[in-house]
Amino acid sequence: MGFDSAALLPLNDALASMLERLDCCCEAESVPLPLALGRILADDILSPLSVPPFDNSAMDGYAVRLADLAAGQPLMLAGKAFAGQPYEGDWPAGQCVRIMTGAPIPLGTDAVVMQEETKAEGDKVTFLSQPMPGQNIRRRGEDITEGASVLGTGTRLTPRELPLLASLGIATLEVRRPLKVAIFSTGDELKPVGTPLAHGDIYDSNRYGVRAMLERMGIACLDLGIIPDDPAQLRAAFLKAEQEADALITTGGVSVGEADFTKQLLEELGEIGFWKLAIKPGKPFAFGRLPNAWFFGLPGNPVSAMVTFDQLVQPALAKLAGQRWTPPLRLCATTTEPLKKSPGRLDFQRGILSLGQNGPEVRSTGSQDSGVFSSLSRANCYIVLEQERGKVMAGETVTVEPFTGLLL
Repeated sequence: MGFDSAALLPLNDALASMLERLDCCCEAESVPLPLALGRILADDILSPLSVPPFDNSAMDGYAVRLADLAAGQPLMLAGKAFAGQPYEGDWPAGQCVRIMTGAPIPLGTDAVVMQEETKAEGDKVTFLSQPMPGQNIRRRGEDITEGASVLGTGTRLTPRELPLLASLGIATLEVRRPLKVAIFSTGDELKPVGTPLAHGDIYDSNRYGVRAMLERMGIACLDLGIIPDDPAQLRAAFLKAEQEADALITTGGVSVGEADFTKQLLEELGEIGFWKLAIKPGKPFAFGRLPNAWFFGLPGNPVSAMVTFDQLVQPALAKLAGQRWTPPLRLCATTTEPLKKSPGRLDFQRGILSLGQNGPEVRSTGSQDSGVFSSLSRANCYIVLEQERGKVMAGETVTVEPFTGLLL
């Protein structure tokens, strides 16, 4: 028998529904710049100064006045200017100033001639080219003007932003405290890695993927381990999580089964937002609210858990943390082989993207079963197949989403 796809919530609707309900829950705090990596800005950053703060040379060479070059004669050397040691002496007509990259431009300079275009003999310098006005001069404020907006609220600080802030002399930043998320896996069949397996047991793998993705997002993780299919222990774990964390993520226990108590507990302690999605893998995904925390229930199948975290939980947690979230890059590619697909659900197949003679090409990693985790570990992209699309033939154009951020 098939299933009623109309009863399943489309991915975009589910994401919009979550984001509409969520707000940042992390207070602002001050941290020194060296400790700000990975933190999220709580305020806009306005530049306290211009960058560069003064006109300076973009090259090692000679500062000149164009009028002195008009006669085409060598110029005498008046002095030298270094970064941190500007030339402040007299600069008579018919002379030039030796200048190094980053050094302040002497007053009256029209251009800097790079040293490779000159010939120096003692204190005389012959110029082998005629410079344009302003050539090789970095003007004050050319990069950033004083008072300009540099970084916006919600920016997550990476190694690209920290040196920028340091160049502005900013020593302390207002950032959001880290979001705290509790996680646990459910299932009597799950066993910790490093222990022997009995017949019917499997190792708990989902928690390692979820925890790694949380760490990539700079989120503090409260790992509650493996909780068996026991209502009392599950209830205790739910209560601990909602009292100590901003959100709870579980893996397993959200499908339709006799031993799945998660839905019952969520209805008892809080509320359910939605339960089933029109995506593959990942149909049994749950979103809801506990008294003091938000709830995200991931499917138990490993690939389903990773895909739903990446596509749904990541943007939701970003909003809770106060981070500005940008949808992932998607592009078109040509399939090099047929892809199995039935209409009804948006399908995230795992693929290998490469550059062919005529542009991007993509092929499948093999079995797309939601329990085949190797299909994800071998992939470098999702092949995103539309909800109503059917089988894809070789040579057709498909949408691909290269792995970035969490999955790299």
